[in-house]
Amino acid sequence: MAAFAAIGAAGGTASGQPGGTGAWFTDRAAASGLDFVHFNGMSGEFYLAEIIGPGGALLDFDNDGDLDVYLVQGQMIGPGKTLDHALAAPSRAGLPLTDRLYRNDLEIHPDGTRTLRFVDVTAGSGLDAASYGMGVATGDVDNDGWVDVYRIGLGDNQLFRNDGDGTFTDVTGQTGTNDPRWTVAAAFVDFDRDGWLDLYVGNYVDPRLDDEPACFSRTGEKDYCGPNRYPPAPDRVYRNRGDGTFADVTLDALRGGDFGPTLGVVAVDVDADGWADLYVASDGEPNQLWMNRRDGSFENAAWLAGAAVNRDGRAEGSMGVDAGDFDADGDDDLFMTHIATETNTLYVNDGLGLFEDRTVRVGLGPPSLPYTGFGTGWFDFDNDGWLDLLIANGEIRTMEALAQANDPFPLHQRNQLFRNLGNGRFADVTDDAGKVFELSEVSRGAAFGDVDNDGDVDVLLTNNNAPVRLLINGLGHRNRWVGLRLVGAAGRDMLGARVALFRDSGPVLWRRARTDGSYASAADPRVLIGLGRTAAVDRVRVVWPDAAVEEWGDVAIDRWTTLTQGTGRSVE
Repeated sequence: MAAFAAIGAAGGTASGQPGGTGAWFTDRAAASGLDFVHFNGMSGEFYLAEIIGPGGALLDFDNDGDLDVYLVQGQMIGPGKTLDHALAAPSRAGLPLTDRLYRNDLEIHPDGTRTLRFVDVTAGSGLDAASYGMGVATGDVDNDGWVDVYRIGLGDNQLFRNDGDGTFTDVTGQTGTNDPRWTVAAAFVDFDRDGWLDLYVGNYVDPRLDDEPACFSRTGEKDYCGPNRYPPAPDRVYRNRGDGTFADVTLDALRGGDFGPTLGVVAVDVDADGWADLYVASDGEPNQLWMNRRDGSFENAAWLAGAAVNRDGRAEGSMGVDAGDFDADGDDDLFMTHIATETNTLYVNDGLGLFEDRTVRVGLGPPSLPYTGFGTGWFDFDNDGWLDLLIANGEIRTMEALAQANDPFPLHQRNQLFRNLGNGRFADVTDDAGKVFELSEVSRGAAFGDVDNDGDVDVLLTNNNAPVRLLINGLGHRNRWVGLRLVGAAGRDMLGARVALFRDSGPVLWRRARTDGSYASAADPRVLIGLGRTAAVDRVRVVWPDAAVEEWGDVAIDRWTTLTQGTGRSVE
């Protein structure tokens, strides 16, 4: 049977269109206690790493049923650099310069209203980060039911084991998961279907801080260099042995070693064979689609699959990436963010793992041309059953108009929100989304999850050299919804599990449990499915990572429900 979480339902009547009273999204970071301000360590040397981070994570580290927040911090960069060399002193809210863990002390009142409050519990947590932070990946690596944290950055990566008592232990050395390169992306995935989460580490470039190349803007001023001025760093694959250690199996797993400067990675079964594949975003180089060969190895099939370059045959400055079934045809499609003058790119899956670039046809091309996108995600912000898109924007090269206006950080841009119209096209609804979308900042990471447990997806937005934003969704819970947490017998979130929701009308809705994708960030592993006007759910089918299939017919609407593998009706 399904176990029903006693966290309440959201009120409101079903509606097919966004509307009603109140803002669609409201920034509640400062008001709820998220006082984090990122520091990038700019010293006038134009080190590329200064503008590449940060990301963040939504995770339930204390298993109390609500999402907590982990944020990575920067430092000074370069030989001999101290805070005395910083162009701007770090904000008091950012001191000391450490990563931050915030516990969510959500209160749900009898009338259904909520009080959202975060408490900084970093001190004494054991989360002692040692390098310049870029991002974070989350997953339960030891199958004990407590989510662990893999912190990535410029320098040594660190794996922190969740001890289940509010503290973490650095187990990097004993697990063999350190990578001293510049890591911006990482993903946990059980690629060999043995019941243990393995780890993909996506490395960017060799920064060569002691021999930084010189690059210049169009007006001849010193500026940041692109990735093509640095040698790319190879990615890594670590297989979980199940005994508390990992093996570096890169040479056997990634046959051919075709690496680019990685900024994003998502694990998804693109050809529906029951085995997780890996799509890797390479900045300025052809992307990789590592197809799982079911023997512990992968083969890069991006060129044959039509997902290496865009429809014009050009490699793009790929940063963020996500996979989702936006057209409700039962397979996962790919979305990429890119630099200004390029479009973001939508690759539509034919169901067999072959892709077509339909960016312009669906209306996502021209609106992205002026922007440089980083974090992104497929999420149904209005719970109408169709996956929408958010893009976190911020430049990497000086914007001349801002520089001429003496802007101290001339890289900021607005973020964007696109609504899926359900007819194969998207509408830019940024201007309707709330005042937080009027802000112009240098946004990077985007993590998605239901922070206040009210039945819609909220967004944690991380900004470079600026405060974090928490976009609370005020719209989605006006429609009906189903919330699912998919766990194994030991209580581990079963990343990679696919969910099919059958309803009394409309197409079957497919979603998957994951924490990866976007950019340098980790998301809520739970699955939230918007129902629009649907009043009843016929059944829910789960395809588990080991290919076992089960169904439940007693899943409630407007509630969070936990489904445990082995407790449903087996389906052949």
